[in-house]
Amino acid sequence: MTTPRGTPRGTLRGTPRGRVRVLAPIAAVSATALAFATPFALADEIPLAPGHRLVDHYDGAPATARPVPGQGPAQHPYLAPNGRSGMHADGAGSGTHPFPGPLGRDPRVSSEKTAALGGECATVTFDAAGRILTVCGTLEGFLLKLMDPRTLDTLAERRLPQRSSTVEAITRLDFEKIFKDTSGGAYFYLDHRDRVVLADSRQHILRIAHRQKTDGDWEFVVEDDWDLTSLVPHDCVGWTNLFPSGVCDPVTSVMPDWDGRIWWVTRLGRVGTLDPKTGAPRSVRLDGEEIQNSFSVAEDGVSIVSDHALYSFRADADGTPRIVWRQTYDRGSGTKPGSVNQGSGTTPDLFGAGATYVAITDNADDRMNVLVYRRGDGVPDAERLVCKVPVFGSGASTTDNSLISWGDSLVVENNYGYENPTSLTFGRSVVGGVTRIDVRPDGSGCDTVWESDVRSPSTVPKLSTANGLLYFYEKEPHRLGIDAWYLTAVDFRTGRRAWKRFTGTGPAYDNNWAPITLGPDGTAYVGVFNGIVAVRDGG
Repeated sequence: MTTPRGTPRGTLRGTPRGRVRVLAPIAAVSATALAFATPFALADEIPLAPGHRLVDHYDGAPATARPVPGQGPAQHPYLAPNGRSGMHADGAGSGTHPFPGPLGRDPRVSSEKTAALGGECATVTFDAAGRILTVCGTLEGFLLKLMDPRTLDTLAERRLPQRSSTVEAITRLDFEKIFKDTSGGAYFYLDHRDRVVLADSRQHILRIAHRQKTDGDWEFVVEDDWDLTSLVPHDCVGWTNLFPSGVCDPVTSVMPDWDGRIWWVTRLGRVGTLDPKTGAPRSVRLDGEEIQNSFSVAEDGVSIVSDHALYSFRADADGTPRIVWRQTYDRGSGTKPGSVNQGSGTTPDLFGAGATYVAITDNADDRMNVLVYRRGDGVPDAERLVCKVPVFGSGASTTDNSLISWGDSLVVENNYGYENPTSLTFGRSVVGGVTRIDVRPDGSGCDTVWESDVRSPSTVPKLSTANGLLYFYEKEPHRLGIDAWYLTAVDFRTGRRAWKRFTGTGPAYDNNWAPITLGPDGTAYVGVFNGIVAVRDGG
């Protein structure tokens, strides 16, 4: 077999196939076919679309590891070790990993296709032995998977309930509902005992362990199943309820606080807690506000952003969430292309010595701003804002991904123009851009350190603090209409590209809002539309 130029033999299985297209008729047929499929029958590499032999497979040169100085976020007592526990790597939402990602030395690419159509494995976590725990989205429902980190073989699988947005997309031919739905388990976390904690589409919170049976096979075991429907409206679209008359309020994210309570938020602005010892839930409502992002937790409180304001919460003695402070921001006049809703697209970042600061972005019409606030309880409202820094070009700036934070530094990318995997077909790309901003040592404001032209349409980027490289998932415009995707490494200190490695062609390799995750063994994993991609140094 002849391998594509720059691709080590054996790293990409299968032969090139036609470009994947997101068409409603195909989706409906696939949903029916999948219902009769065996669990692991579709395991294979993600197929390449035409054009992969006509693009460069590697550009740049291997980097030298230069660890960045400073202390990482405090280790959360109820989360897996930092770097292993969730989409944003830790309780503070830093987007940093203490592991050294690939340096670009003969990088090898492998992938795993998890469904006939779709199958994106978004949040990736790692248990104490380095095995992958992830949730992959299919038309039948999300799949909780235990995977081998080297081969990407599935070791165990559990099907989660189908989301109402998937049923709506198939029955009403409106796939935008899927791409703007952050509920159903996409945001989950791995706890301090290697258990997955997630909220499914039934408005239940599940705590799920994995274990190896006497015959050597692995299985998932539901240890706890807590029902939130007494507090959350749940008249949702389903195959037996195609035209509901009530309200459906999906749970979007869960995280623990430092006392062990499980906090949860819903799309329609409910903020709640669950006491895992008693199973008692409590909640409050942010009337007229939406929450589409995850949230962050420090020892002294919980930071949540809605489409109207940034909040600091604590729990009262009985677990009821209480607002400590609230700051509104410029939410603009509408939803921009590249945003899920009319509001901030970021999970709050808690950073600085002792988590002094919290940062988000706004949705201002002309240029989006990075906003940094002081977190302290006693800060007067007029003094809470540290800085407001406009980023990217006029009329073309938004992000729907969390910032990276390390020390007093923030890194933000521009997602303007990305809507779903059809947005970038036929060689198109986004305007792009990445910017690093630092808070001044005396807290008097912020300064722009560097700007980059990297085009990272929709990924949650990451920083390896062990080697000083930022990782993005990049797509550049192509005059021949080839849709080529790359893992790109950028120097955290200077903003210069170090190298980029081709991962695949076509919409099946579109990242579609999933994060890059750095594994304990130095591998970079990327959730893509048709599954998961792994990039690791060769040799």
